Amino acid sequence: MLKEHFYCVIMAGGTGSRFWPISRTDKPKQFLDFTSTGESFLRLTYNRMKATIPEDNILVVSLERYRDIVMEHLPELKERNLLLEPYGRNTAPCLTFATYTLLKRDPLAVMVATPSDQVIGNAEVFNHSIENALSYAAGTDAIITLGIVPTRPDANFGYIQTAGPFKGNNPVKVKTFTEKPGVELAKVFIESGEFVWNSGIFVSRASAMRDELETHAPDITRLWKGWRDALDSENQKDFLRKVYLDCPRSSIDYSVMEKTASAWVYPTEFKWADIGNWESLYDHLSHHDEEGNASNFTGKSLLKNSHKNILYSSKKGKLTAINGLDDYIVIDTDDVLFICPRDDAYFKNFLSELGMPEYSDYK
Repeated sequence: MLKEHFYCVIMAGGTGSRFWPISRTDKPKQFLDFTSTGESFLRLTYNRMKATIPEDNILVVSLERYRDIVMEHLPELKERNLLLEPYGRNTAPCLTFATYTLLKRDPLAVMVATPSDQVIGNAEVFNHSIENALSYAAGTDAIITLGIVPTRPDANFGYIQTAGPFKGNNPVKVKTFTEKPGVELAKVFIESGEFVWNSGIFVSRASAMRDELETHAPDITRLWKGWRDALDSENQKDFLRKVYLDCPRSSIDYSVMEKTASAWVYPTEFKWADIGNWESLYDHLSHHDEEGNASNFTGKSLLKNSHKNILYSSKKGKLTAINGLDDYIVIDTDDVLFICPRDDAYFKNFLSELGMPEYSDYK
């Protein structure tokens, strides 16, 4: 199939609440530079995908309120390729929107759908994997997920069990999905040799994705009646508001991948991390010292007798001085100082308190 029929959909509408107080409602994590590369996660994702996908065929799905910030980070993105959702409803509605849009524009479209908040290395291996998966998907009804051959029993990632051995550059049928197991179960997975990490990157024909969505997520797709006339028209905004008002929140994994008989996985070995929480970001912060502290400081720092902390300060000219602290998260922004144990359970419980009205200015 000609490359002109290959497309990329970058999903960039999340609020990134797990990275509060750096990630906020008005500027979530996909627009931030956690790793001091000088480029946001969204910018890095776009640059990565244009190596294999024509730039005119790269679409970004985000929220209406992020329109200006998306264009600030991607000024070359065509206006028609920015698909704006009125409300966030997770990845299944997001991909329904993108799938129907692509089908109206190009019935032969084959797409890569990727999150906007991942860290990926080994560009040559990544590009090769994308190209192979696109070529395979173009001739089948398969919904292919890129599966990362694991290097450790990491409990922060989802796992895919393959229905057969994975060797070479061929997709394998999916047997089961497991979302973020505990460390002990993750060890069992690794030792079995049957599991890969779920990258959350999907490759399929747009028509195949449509068929699976309409079969397994009718509570979403039934709301899109009339999409052929409404999308890419002057009525699109009103149409989307009606659709999203009643649309349930659902992930593409739950709505389709865990139910379909067409789920395949393409095992690959590029460097990858899904930046979903502070623990997954730990390895990718800009500086690591000999005591295991991971930090990103704009100003100066003085650390003594402190180990395995996650530290961030956005204040220029301010000294961050810490003595005798282990396994904590310390975040200092213009309006919030946040100190919390690294244990994710503490963070989740604490974060729920931000829903109270008195803290609405800091969300």
